[in-house]
Amino acid sequence: MPRYETPEEFRYRIHHVRPRFKNNVERVLLFVATELSQLTPMTKKDFDKKFNRALRLFPGNAVAAEKTISNWRTEISSLFGMILHDPATEMCMPSDVAKRLAEKQDLVEFFKYFLYTFQYPGGHIKPHEVKKIIDKGIKFKPAQYILNLLDTAEKIKKRRFGISKAEATHCIFNDLRVTRDGCSASEVIKLLDNNRKSGLDYDWSGDIIRYAGDILDYMVYANLLKKNGEFYYLNLSEKEAILFFIKKSVWFNRYDRLYGTSFELSKLQEIGFTWLYYVSSFIGKIRFETDVLSYLNVDKAKYLRLESIAHKQLISEFMQRAARKQGVKTKDIGDTGEALVQGHECMILKKRSREDLIPKVVILPNHLAMGYDIRSFEPDDTFKFIEVKTTISNSSLDFNRFHLTDNEFNAAKSYDEKYYVYRLMITRAGIKLFVIRNPIKMYKKDLIEVTLGEGAEMQFKTNAGKFEELLIWGA
Repeated sequence: MPRYETPEEFRYRIHHVRPRFKNNVERVLLFVATELSQLTPMTKKDFDKKFNRALRLFPGNAVAAEKTISNWRTEISSLFGMILHDPATEMCMPSDVAKRLAEKQDLVEFFKYFLYTFQYPGGHIKPHEVKKIIDKGIKFKPAQYILNLLDTAEKIKKRRFGISKAEATHCIFNDLRVTRDGCSASEVIKLLDNNRKSGLDYDWSGDIIRYAGDILDYMVYANLLKKNGEFYYLNLSEKEAILFFIKKSVWFNRYDRLYGTSFELSKLQEIGFTWLYYVSSFIGKIRFETDVLSYLNVDKAKYLRLESIAHKQLISEFMQRAARKQGVKTKDIGDTGEALVQGHECMILKKRSREDLIPKVVILPNHLAMGYDIRSFEPDDTFKFIEVKTTISNSSLDFNRFHLTDNEFNAAKSYDEKYYVYRLMITRAGIKLFVIRNPIKMYKKDLIEVTLGEGAEMQFKTNAGKFEELLIWGA
């Protein structure tokens, strides 16, 4: 089959750092963010040493070469912007990117932030490669371009339109007419159509398509795209975020003055440090929180029915909001986790014929600082004090870590058998619930590892608790 090749005069291959943990990226990022968030500002030498020590705790890294661990640290810092470095003082510290992911446990939101600022050139690329990009005149934001192209194609064709990794590589990423000259989406759509009609194939070699493929995969992690076979399509449940990417694009302009000039690599190093602060500056200022109901493809009619039932049972704030707004746009992943667990507890009581206790199952306001999220009951009237730890991810993770604040840790010690941690994992495939009763007791039995710092980092074994089916209120 004949192949399409980017015309030689326009062919230039752009690339970026590819993490060695690409195939396990979500799990690694959650681990790293949690570890980083515990570190305080310190000299780069001390920071690197402590962070390397933490990276060795990740499964499989205990016997890794020191160079491998250092490469992980560099990739995490440069590509994902999790570490800030002040060259004037030689101090390092965790960025707001790392702190936000550690706190919110929302990987979908994390990848939206990452892609929103990602561009060529950027501080995630080594200075000598940045110089090549500038010398070629390239200015390119891949996520925005791809979203705009797919959106434009669907408006023109009045049907779904997808793109493959090979098409994105040879018709977009490696073509200066796009990355340098700003070729319109409609022109690239015509090129794709002509190639398809002509039966042209592409070079699908892994080392050729990997960089465009990375961005497309990250866009799936961000819930902006869905993959079907070899093609990537817009995720129409994320219309608001997609339009924001297209209409509200931002650009890191510190490199702009270097185009068409002669300059030393040291200038790029200086700009590279400011890039990390630029990336971190958007965290929390744009609403990229995940709409959990949309993410899980929850049926609106079912939620309307659940709202009616919940209203009668006097615990319907969450469901009422779902019915009123035809979906829940959560301010915080934790809020949704707490609402789901509240419904779960109410269903347990209903099944045990203790409907009289249902109105007493309450989510406590944060300002009360009780050390737990939900007050519930056993069917025998015994109190249950539940702390909910929720993570949302594009794929199912075997993630057995959570953080307790000092207040939560002290509450766990005080309430003993009445204190529970509900570890909730929300993925596209559904929801998993792991329940730990009396985590302090599990710690004393060596079923939970505890690292004390600002609060307690808890890492549990599967026999520290049990998986339970999450019961949906009213179902």
